[in-house]
Amino acid sequence: MIHSFAYQVKDSKDEIVVATTRIETMLGDTAVAVHPEDPRYKKYHGKSVIHPFNGRELPIVCDAELVKMDFGTGAVKITPAHDPNDFEMGLKHGLEFITIFAENGTINELGGQFADMPRFEARLAVIEELTKRGLFRGKENNVMALGICQRSGDVIEPRLMPQWWVDCREMAKRSTDAVREDRLKISPETGEKTYFEYLDNIRPWCISRQLWWGHRIPAYLMKIDGEFLDDTKTESYVVGRSEEDAMKYAKKKYPNAKNIELAQDEDVLDTWFSSGLFPFSTLGWPNQTDDLKNFFPGQMLETGGDIIFFWVARMVMMSLELMDELPFTEVFLHPLVRDRHGGKMSKTKGNVIDPLHIISGVELQVLVDELYRGNIPEKEAKKAEKNKREEFPSGIEPCGADALRFGLLDYLSQGRGINLDVNRVVSWRKFGNKMWQAQNFVNMVTPPDWTPSHDLSSIGAHLTRPVDRWVLGKLNELILISDDRLAVYDYSPACQAFYDFYKKAFCDVYLECIKPVFPFSKEGEDPVLQDVVQNVLYICLETSYRLLHPFMPFITEELWQRLPGDKGGVPSVMVASYPSGSALPLDATIDENMKKVQDCVSAILSIKDALNLPGKSNPQCYVMTPNALDEAYLEYISVLAKVGPTSMASAEDSSLNSCFKSVLSAYEIVYVENDGSVSMEKEIQKVQRRLEKKRGEVEAMEKKVNNPKAPEHVRAKFRTKYEARLKEFQEIEATLASYQSMCGSN
Repeated sequence: MIHSFAYQVKDSKDEIVVATTRIETMLGDTAVAVHPEDPRYKKYHGKSVIHPFNGRELPIVCDAELVKMDFGTGAVKITPAHDPNDFEMGLKHGLEFITIFAENGTINELGGQFADMPRFEARLAVIEELTKRGLFRGKENNVMALGICQRSGDVIEPRLMPQWWVDCREMAKRSTDAVREDRLKISPETGEKTYFEYLDNIRPWCISRQLWWGHRIPAYLMKIDGEFLDDTKTESYVVGRSEEDAMKYAKKKYPNAKNIELAQDEDVLDTWFSSGLFPFSTLGWPNQTDDLKNFFPGQMLETGGDIIFFWVARMVMMSLELMDELPFTEVFLHPLVRDRHGGKMSKTKGNVIDPLHIISGVELQVLVDELYRGNIPEKEAKKAEKNKREEFPSGIEPCGADALRFGLLDYLSQGRGINLDVNRVVSWRKFGNKMWQAQNFVNMVTPPDWTPSHDLSSIGAHLTRPVDRWVLGKLNELILISDDRLAVYDYSPACQAFYDFYKKAFCDVYLECIKPVFPFSKEGEDPVLQDVVQNVLYICLETSYRLLHPFMPFITEELWQRLPGDKGGVPSVMVASYPSGSALPLDATIDENMKKVQDCVSAILSIKDALNLPGKSNPQCYVMTPNALDEAYLEYISVLAKVGPTSMASAEDSSLNSCFKSVLSAYEIVYVENDGSVSMEKEIQKVQRRLEKKRGEVEAMEKKVNNPKAPEHVRAKFRTKYEARLKEFQEIEATLASYQSMCGSN
């Protein structure tokens, strides 16, 4: 609600009407402002109005920045002590600052007849009194943003209080110069914009807080010969690291005083002031400790991008001012972790996900109970409980610290925010389990007394199989991607590259392709080939663990210790050298052929799945390509697709007439032999019957959509259904075409 009332112009019967949403603050008004170009008020320039309750003269000031001629009456009441904008006006025009609220929210003695009234009761009383005096001009609804205290729910009232301030202009300039001169690098570079916006436009920093906790401000009010000095003036205080230090300064300041007493200010330092001291205060500063010498300055700070001006800029300013050095030379800003819907996590909203719950797991009831043990309003708690029950119906299963860390790094591709879905972290826990299973398999096919060669030199002459060279080439490709991306803190592509190598190349392809090398029967074993494969396995795993260790330190350390041999005498993966490339780059021809192998396998598995072929079915397969695949690649297809022998074929082969067909491209086709377990003709007939039924539904719905007699809203309703039916029809049509292609019919 916005209220209007009139001020009487001094020595005139004229009045100036002003409007306000907090009419009780007029008790502290010290001016009325108008726009200098407003023709309605030009005759009042340099004059004043009279306060109706205390007779105080309020000057009429001109201000083109604050006052808008086309808003309201074009005149604005100024209360410098109770409004941030009016405060600036008060400084600009040298106005009086009158505080009319006491600390308990009542009107103080300067409120005259309204003294001791709670502010909202005073609001009604002021309106009533203005009405009696014929000065109240009415009220209107007004949409506005209202500041509400998060803890108490009270409406926030701006009020002047003595505070401690720091002039930051010189510190800010030194801090921005460090970035502009490339002595301090901020990644990503978008963080620099926020950094400069804050520091280039910095204002005095209020460093005092009226709280019970925090670093007590080391300022002491002096009491000289039994009387305290004015506590609103800086010169009434002395500052020292201790009361003894402060007393020394006080005695120097008042050498003739008979008695000096000190009272430490009850305010505490702003949390960010204390945090700004972190790079050196935690190392024993101001004492020159060994820790301070060894660990300050640091190299890199990693923190959230949302506190670059709260914390990062403060640490830079404080270190340059107090240590004359930058606290670090690089800043890496990670995105803010939000809930899965993109909402900012907040204790008062109950959507915070405790990382310990993800690491160790938690039951649903614990998640619910925690909501009601905090200070969340009951309404918000019930809403949060509903969300918890929907998102975690069975609680959160334990994922471990490694899966959480890897998941968050993989999330960095989202940019400025991480919408954390715990189910995604669960999938990375399963990936860790896949690593464990792969290590168990390798240990199973490796004799206890086997010793790895540690490099390719001893097995190079025997490294002739395409799949061995391929997996080592893919490993080298992974190392190069990791080195390139990690150098610029681009973690998500490195995570994805590792997953692609370890899961898709190493586990899904290589481990399956080498199983025939280790038959259960010793008949036909090739010890030399087995040793080559064992060394390839060792190189892939040992290198992978070193690559992944910064991402998943716990599981990689455990699995690295389970590798055979002495690992070159290195006691732990954490002190092993980080991989920097191998001696076997990826062969482009082999890689291309292995891609064809995987495409063929996918096509064969799709055919088997579409036709519901029995698990024991072992059909023969054929591949038709312009460039014939070597026998080794055909063997890989058979092993990976779990089918019978795979061979090359040409269009003239009559055996293809009884095969199911899958077209990979204009030049590549895969055929799967029909061993008689599936009647393709019957499958095609089933699909044709489904297609005809769906065709009738589509045609019937189409008539309703095109019925000119039906209202538009009815036709629109049927149009949605028609589009859904048409899509289903097209999908069935595509299935029929696929089945007909598989058996070579039209």
